[in-house]
Amino acid sequence: MQELDARAKSLLAALKADSRSGATQLAMNTLDQLLSYLDEVEPEGETFLRLLAELRAARPSMIVIGNALAMIEQRLSSDVQVALQAVMDIRDQLENATGTIARQALDLLPESPVILTHSASSAVLALFRNMAEQRQAFSVICTQSSPGFEGHSLARALNELAIPVTLITDAQMGLFVPQADLVITGCDTWLSNGHFINKSGTHLLALAAHAAGKPLWVLADSFRNSDADPGSVELEEMPAEELNAPPGDWITPRNIYFERVPHALVSKRISELGVFSCPAEPRR
Repeated sequence: MQELDARAKSLLAALKADSRSGATQLAMNTLDQLLSYLDEVEPEGETFLRLLAELRAARPSMIVIGNALAMIEQRLSSDVQVALQAVMDIRDQLENATGTIARQALDLLPESPVILTHSASSAVLALFRNMAEQRQAFSVICTQSSPGFEGHSLARALNELAIPVTLITDAQMGLFVPQADLVITGCDTWLSNGHFINKSGTHLLALAAHAAGKPLWVLADSFRNSDADPGSVELEEMPAEELNAPPGDWITPRNIYFERVPHALVSKRISELGVFSCPAEPRR
């Protein structure tokens, strides 16, 4: 089998190492890198197909990446220009889906809401940007989302938009949920049984929202749909060094980044295809 060239190996390594970007942003970054790779390297068809296969397997908890690459594979031929167009088309579809989700969620929000969120989500940030552009009054409570602290980047983005944001530790979720009008998160994978996978801590947030009687909306486009057996889905574990655990023969740090969340805790799934109650058919 054709070995990957140095540029392809670097692209693959960057995808595996990124523990800060949300699924959509990571997929978009990967597609952008693929466009540069095709334009500059002009790889042989077999090499490009192998790279796509390895990229698809690199982040199993973020199915949006695998689904986007699978759609590209379906359109491939030996013509590099066809490959370039396929990557650009899928990138546009993913970007448009994010924008559609933000617009649909915007129509459903209460007046002057306080929104609590966890981790990094391109769809959630797109919603916040839309609200700011329309000068809608709102404020955000966001967790740090340790150990990667993706919440810090969200807080910075909201600060630049002049949106009031309260940054809290993950451990304070239960304390602050009662102060929110609703909880909104992104999604890395939507499983066939209706459960979804997202950054660890989301399950605890969903339980806290349920206990406080607060709705939980999940922004998840169709790129995140997975037909895989829910019990066989791999939950990615990142390097334990991120936890800065003390040394000790009897200490075993674990850094599992993702977890499953039951659909029974979800009030709405909002995708580019419509607004869904859980479990139910599209409401509109």
